[in-house]
Amino acid sequence: MKPEPDVSVTTTPKAPPGASRIRYRILALAFVGLSLNYLDRANLSVALPFITHDLNLQLSNTEKGLILGAFFWAYDGAMLAAGWFSDKVGARKAFTFAAIWWSIVTALTPLARGFWSLFAFRFALGAGEAPAYPAATKAASRWFPRHERAFSTAVIDSGSRVGTVLALPVVTSLIAAVSWHFSFLVLGVVGLVWAGAWYWYYRDPLQHRHANAEEREYIAAHGARLEENDDADATAVRWRDLFRYRTVLGMMLGFFCLNFVIYFFLTWFPTYLKEARGLDLAQLGTLGTLPGITAIVAAWAAGLYADRLIRRGADVTRVRKTVMVGGLLGGAAIVFAAPATSVYVALGFLAISYASLAVAATGIWSLPGDVAPSSKHVASIGGIQNFASNIAGIISPGVMGLLLDLYSGDYLPSFLLAAIVSVIGALTYAFVVGRAEPLPPLPRR
Repeated sequence: MKPEPDVSVTTTPKAPPGASRIRYRILALAFVGLSLNYLDRANLSVALPFITHDLNLQLSNTEKGLILGAFFWAYDGAMLAAGWFSDKVGARKAFTFAAIWWSIVTALTPLARGFWSLFAFRFALGAGEAPAYPAATKAASRWFPRHERAFSTAVIDSGSRVGTVLALPVVTSLIAAVSWHFSFLVLGVVGLVWAGAWYWYYRDPLQHRHANAEEREYIAAHGARLEENDDADATAVRWRDLFRYRTVLGMMLGFFCLNFVIYFFLTWFPTYLKEARGLDLAQLGTLGTLPGITAIVAAWAAGLYADRLIRRGADVTRVRKTVMVGGLLGGAAIVFAAPATSVYVALGFLAISYASLAVAATGIWSLPGDVAPSSKHVASIGGIQNFASNIAGIISPGVMGLLLDLYSGDYLPSFLLAAIVSVIGALTYAFVVGRAEPLPPLPRR
């Protein structure tokens, strides 16, 4: 499915020479915020083996999976409200609120002393992190025109990869230098500092004192989701009516499939390297970063290339679907890691899988800005698809833990299931999700 130019669309001009570049500062700040978001999220995944040893906790793989999955019960339960909340109060307040919440919970996590307290802190962390992605997606849709949306989305979404990659060397270094308690305290304080910076600096394009008229006009004229570009009928679409669109339902199923695989890398991956591949603490902080680094580079490159195609007149729908379908098919490479006899071969297949999924995510997170009926619905649709995707976060860690117990620690059944789910996701984006363009208003029931 090679993207072809759409002759009906003219080449989009670049920003005028005199335009300010505040949107890239906003992008960098959002990227740091999502990186901290995932660093705090992955902290427990890295520290869990050391916590259980230090507290002398005898936890089964199923119980560990339940603790790791507790985050997603709250995260997913709050996600629909988080999308609506981000559209209601705006990206500035929603992202700040989320960062303060998750940072405080992170700093307090060392108070945990057993299964239920670990479960409770993990649950509270999930509730606090829910508005982060919808708020970041809304900010990007307002600051970046359509032909820059894939790269801006890739940068923001790569924060999840950067946070996960940094968790291994950062958390293991903090644990080695002081203790696992110290890693939670430090990351909590850093998150609070970022929350203050975001609230102080972020404004929408028309309100930002450093954005000049040239940048504002360039953003508004080329597809940014702003009130000035909204159709009056589209703004009247009710939140609950978004579930009536086949495209939105397809986005929910497709993103569920992607996250079912991705959350292996966010939960079980450190344990897999330590227990199945025998890596020590130092190797976890080095070799364990390879799949994540590969995913970051691949996503940024894919975002830049997709924007370049769209800027030259390629059909947006064809570009988005090529990225999403191809990425999910590549994600199925995870199945080949389990039987690999060499840790380096296994890491190679895991890198291919993770990178492919990261590429698919650049298209997936571009879609809310593409298909939202109006600017009032971007974060809501982002929250809706993220809600469905994180049902996988609830299911995936527990199912993988259960399969590990059933098959005596063999990862092949878990990886095979992940590959099948990834292919289902590719088929969903190919045949269920419609065109990457604003959804038309539907008649009220």
